[in-house]
Amino acid sequence: MFGILASILDGVLVGAVYGLAAMGLTLIWGVMNVINLTHGAMIVAGMFGLYYLASVAGAPTYAAIPPIGIAGFLFGVCLYWISVHRVIGRPPLMSLLATFAANLVLIGLGTAAWGTVLFNVPVSLPGISYQGYTFTGTHMMAAVLTAVIAGLLYLFLYRTRQGKAIRAVAGNREAAELNGIPTTRVLALAFGLGVALACTSGALIATLFPFTVLSGAAYQLKSFVVTVLGGLGNPAGALLGGVALGLLEGLMTPFMPVSWTLIAEFVVFVIVLIAFPGGLFNFRRS
Repeated sequence: MFGILASILDGVLVGAVYGLAAMGLTLIWGVMNVINLTHGAMIVAGMFGLYYLASVAGAPTYAAIPPIGIAGFLFGVCLYWISVHRVIGRPPLMSLLATFAANLVLIGLGTAAWGTVLFNVPVSLPGISYQGYTFTGTHMMAAVLTAVIAGLLYLFLYRTRQGKAIRAVAGNREAAELNGIPTTRVLALAFGLGVALACTSGALIATLFPFTVLSGAAYQLKSFVVTVLGGLGNPAGALLGGVALGLLEGLMTPFMPVSWTLIAEFVVFVIVLIAFPGGLFNFRRS
């Protein structure tokens, strides 16, 4: 019985990182109604960023994560001006095609550079052992850092001038422009922030699991599931949705093969879309 509870807790810890990844995806959607299909590639970029800084350059593993987030933000702003800016306000298919094309370019460059071999970032942290089960230190650290980053994001969105501008543009772009908010720069800021969250979550995932250039596709799919659970455009709901997805994985792991986990997640995905199209954790009033 304790083994099942331990598996559930471990799933919740990992699910918090899924939530962080989905926060970047849902933030971009909430502000500019763009589904960022480069999301998986940005997660992989964070993974390889940590690999080179920690395993190759010898930097302390967790100290390397903030520079990855900063680099992700700068790249995200550039990506916005190159691929997204011209399709803002146009039919959703335009932004899907633009970000999909950018994703193919990024994955193609990554595959040419690194192939599809497996990479790993060796991280050793003491865990907590109880009744023969060990709670992995890296999982606990990833969950703690996720909570810290989510808290910082909340403070940024609700306590800073730039964050309030992002929320204003998300609520009504035309009204924000009438009040003197430079909406184009705010959109670039929001996109860069979403990419930074994706890269940071990728770095944290790299401390937990091995990865390849193509690993981003699976985590992007999980991010979509989490986003639906939490409600589109709801970063706080995304974090709760990630925890819920991790809880689901923890419940299923002791009873079925791992290969069935993704199938079960998409069954839940379809059920939530049908029964709760606004998301399970979308508490905003209509």
